Amino acid sequence: MPGKAPERQNVTTGAAPPPAYHIESFTHEERAILARYFTNVDGPVFVLRGLPEVVKGALFARYSRSPKSVRRIFLDEFVGNADLGVTMIAEMTDGEDRVGMERAEGLFDRVFTQFGDDSVAQLGAAHLAVEQASNVLTKVLEWGRLASYLEQSTRYIFYDQKLGDRYRFHTPQELAEHGLTERFTSEMEWLFRTYSNVVARLVAYYEELYPQQPDDSNFVWRSTIRAKACDDARGLLPAATRSNVGVFASGQAYEALLLRMRANPLSEVRWFADEMLTELQKVIPSFLKRVDVPHRGGAWVRYFEEIAEAMTLRGAGLRHSLDRSTTDAPLVTLVEFDPEGERKVAAAALYAYSNLPDTQIRGIIDAVGEDEIDAIFADYVGKRANRRHKPGRAMEQTFYRFDVLCDYGIFRDLQRHRMLTIEWQQLTPEHGYVTPDAVVDIEAQGIWDEAMTRAADLHSIVAAAAGSGVAQYAVPFANRVRFYMNLNAREAFHMLELRTQQGGHPDYREVCQEMHRQIRDVAGHRRIAAAMEYVDHNTYELARIETERRAAAKRAALGLSEPSS
Repeated sequence: MPGKAPERQNVTTGAAPPPAYHIESFTHEERAILARYFTNVDGPVFVLRGLPEVVKGALFARYSRSPKSVRRIFLDEFVGNADLGVTMIAEMTDGEDRVGMERAEGLFDRVFTQFGDDSVAQLGAAHLAVEQASNVLTKVLEWGRLASYLEQSTRYIFYDQKLGDRYRFHTPQELAEHGLTERFTSEMEWLFRTYSNVVARLVAYYEELYPQQPDDSNFVWRSTIRAKACDDARGLLPAATRSNVGVFASGQAYEALLLRMRANPLSEVRWFADEMLTELQKVIPSFLKRVDVPHRGGAWVRYFEEIAEAMTLRGAGLRHSLDRSTTDAPLVTLVEFDPEGERKVAAAALYAYSNLPDTQIRGIIDAVGEDEIDAIFADYVGKRANRRHKPGRAMEQTFYRFDVLCDYGIFRDLQRHRMLTIEWQQLTPEHGYVTPDAVVDIEAQGIWDEAMTRAADLHSIVAAAAGSGVAQYAVPFANRVRFYMNLNAREAFHMLELRTQQGGHPDYREVCQEMHRQIRDVAGHRRIAAAMEYVDHNTYELARIETERRAAAKRAALGLSEPSS
C-alpha cells in the first residue's frame, strides 16, 4: 500500500518458497545426454557446461524465436550435428576433474580471498539458463550492464499454447496468505484465452490484408504475418507472463546480480536467486563464495534492503502530490542536455591527435567559428558506409536525459540498452494503455478494453492486500510505464539507428525517431543528429518482410533449408 515499506522475510536466514513450474519430460536416453551438458535436468535454472562456446551461444540465440526450452532445443537441433561441434564423448573422470578444480580454487583463494583482488572475479564466467521466469523477474535479471542476455521474444512466438496444464504465467506466492491465488489465476487464464482469440483473428486479418507474394516462400510470408500479429496482440499479455532468459556473465557480474536479487521484496526473485547460486556453484564456486558469507554478502543485502525501505517511504510521499492526468503526457521529453555539447565533442575529437592540455584545446575551440566546428565534425564522423561505422569516444562528451512514457511492451525492448543509465517506475494501470489500430479494425476493441479494466481491478485488489510490488504481475504489456534514459551521444548513435530500422516494432521506432528529432530541434545539436544518418524516419506497412527476405537469401546462398519454426 502507498506509504508502507514492503514487508518481507530475512532472505539471509531462509529461502523463499518455490514457485509452481512445469517439469519437462525426457526419455531415459535424453536424460543421460542432458546430464553431461547441463547442471540439472529438471529445474528451471541450470548452467551449460562441457560445450564449445559457439554451441552455447547458438543455443541461447534460439531462445528469441522458439517456444521450446533450451534443453529441448539442444536435443532436437544440436545433438549429433557435427557442423556445430557437438559430439557425445565420454566425460573426463571425476578424479581428473577434481584435480583441475582444486588447483583453480587454490589459486583463486590465494589471490581473491587473501589479497582482495576483485578483478580476478571477472575472469571466470558461465552460461546460465533461467526458464519460466516472469516478465517482472526478467527485468531484474537484465539490470546489470556487464553481462550478455538473450530473452524469449513476444514478437515472434505465440503465447496461446499451455505449458503443461496451464498457460505460461507466474502466480505470486504472496497471494496465498491473502486468499487471492484463485482469483489471480482465474483472471490470468481469462487474459491468455483472450490473447489466443485476438492473435488468431489478427493473423487472419493480416493474411487477407497482405497476401503472399509469388517470390516469397511460405516461411518468409508466415513469419512476417506472425510478427505483425504478435506485435499487436502482446499488449494483452500480463507482466506475469513467463519467459526464458539466457545469461552469459563473469563471476563478479553474477555476484552483484545475486545480491540484488536476494534484497528484492518479491518471493519469485529471491527463490530464483537461490536456485541460480546453487547451479553456478557447480561450475564457478570460488567466484561466488562471498554471497553466502553473513558479514559480506549478508551485509550487502541488508544495505540494499535498508535503502529500498527508506526510499519507498519517501517515494510514497511524492505520489500524493502527482498530477494524475498523465494519459496525455508526451511520449518523449528531452529533460536535460548540454547546450555546449557539440563544441565539447569537437575539442575531445582533437585531443588524441594533439599534444596540448585539455583546457587549452577547449579554449581554442571556444574561439573558432561555426564553419570550423562543421569541418571538425565532418572529419571526425567521416564517410559512414553503414550504421556500424560509428565515430569514437569524443561523442561521449555530451549527453541527453529523456523521460519516456510508453507501453510496457516497448519498454522491454528499449531496456535492453544497458550501456546508459536507465531507471523505471513500478508497473501500474494509472498511466493508461495503448490500443493498436488493427485491434479496432478487427472489432476487438471491446474485449481489449474489458481486458485492461479487469487487469486494473485485479491490480487494485492485489495492491491493497499484498502491496504494489506484487500487484505488478497483473499489469498487461499495453499499459504505459514511465522511465528515464540518460545516454551520451555515442550510445544514442547505437540505440537510435538500431531501433529505427525497418524491421523494428513501429512503437519503439516512434520513440527513437522522436528522440532523434529532439536532439536536433530541442537540444540544437544539428551536427550530431545529422551524423546519425542511419536513423530511419520512414513508416512501413509490413515492416519485417524485407528482413525475412534478406534472411531467406542468405540461407539460400549457404545452401540451407528453411527453418521449421
